[in-house]
Amino acid sequence: MHDGTTRWWLVRHAPVVGVQGKIYGADDVECDRSDAASFQSLARRLPGNVPWYTSHLSRAILTAQSIRDAGLETADPIIDERFGEQSFGDWQGSSWDEMRAADPVTYDAFWQDPVRNRTPNGESFADQIARVGAAIDHYTERHEGSDIVCVSHGGTVRAAVSHALNLDPAAGMALTVHTLSLTVLEHVPDGLLKGRGGAWRVVHVNRPAREDH
Repeated sequence: MHDGTTRWWLVRHAPVVGVQGKIYGADDVECDRSDAASFQSLARRLPGNVPWYTSHLSRAILTAQSIRDAGLETADPIIDERFGEQSFGDWQGSSWDEMRAADPVTYDAFWQDPVRNRTPNGESFADQIARVGAAIDHYTERHEGSDIVCVSHGGTVRAAVSHALNLDPAAGMALTVHTLSLTVLEHVPDGLLKGRGGAWRVVHVNRPAREDH
């Protein structure tokens, strides 16, 4: 982009398997990569030969690989843990009911402010927004005027949009981000409305990989 605009293409990983009813968060769980049509659609729509990033979790790395295997030519993605999913710490791998039964006092305290309170040995959604936002700002500056692809997680995409629009964390949690969906953000270096608006604009949120969905 010759005007200095930096465009982020944010893809959520393929559907996870084997974790029904459990909060998996930053656990490394398997994903289902059988939806060839969606990978082919993403391969046609995403830019090739631009900076690519993924989280450190296998479901993001394998999803990026499946997009490449579907026909998109691009370099190996760079892994950055800052793009990881929100960590629920000791609560990962449990259902909400199991969490309540194990420690009702801590469970009830968490729900007093669930976007800012941290789970035991975990992080809050506000923490994730700060973590993801730092990575977004870092690479936006490094690759100014370029397209950037990032294959990550639902919470990561919500955090990126929240960072871009300076949303309250509770408002950011209202965003829906389906698996294999595409969200596009643009950073305009001189700002919007002749510099009297923010530097970010939202092009798409939660756009299906396949247009027939």
